[in-house]
Amino acid sequence: VQLQASGGGLVQAAESLTLSCVASGGTFSRYVVGWFRQAPGKEREFVATISRSFSTIYADSVKGRFTISRDNAKNTVYLQMNRLKPEDTAAYYCAATQTAIYSEYTNHRAYAYWGQGTEVTVFS
Repeated sequence: VQLQASGGGLVQAAESLTLSCVASGGTFSRYVVGWFRQAPGKEREFVATISRSFSTIYADSVKGRFTISRDNAKNTVYLQMNRLKPEDTAAYYCAATQTAIYSEYTNHRAYAYWGQGTEVTVFS
């Protein structure tokens, strides 16, 4: 499966952005899809993931502010980001896996397929 992420931009703190991840070349409904982010000089970190059955997991740092959703008819996963903070500034990547088990969903190493990053910059 190929993934294409988009929707990043430059926003002021407290504003919102919605990222999209469009998949092609696979049966999208069979994949667990996650969002990860990486700030300059930092490790890649988990943001959110959504399973085949639409269950979701969020990093504590984004819980209550970000919402992940999927539309299998459009082969798309969304990340709605509200009340953005400067510390949310990073390159955001979507990723997909068919083989990860639940305990691996927050581990970027469990994801075999990656889109290119989309940059999010939040200024105060």
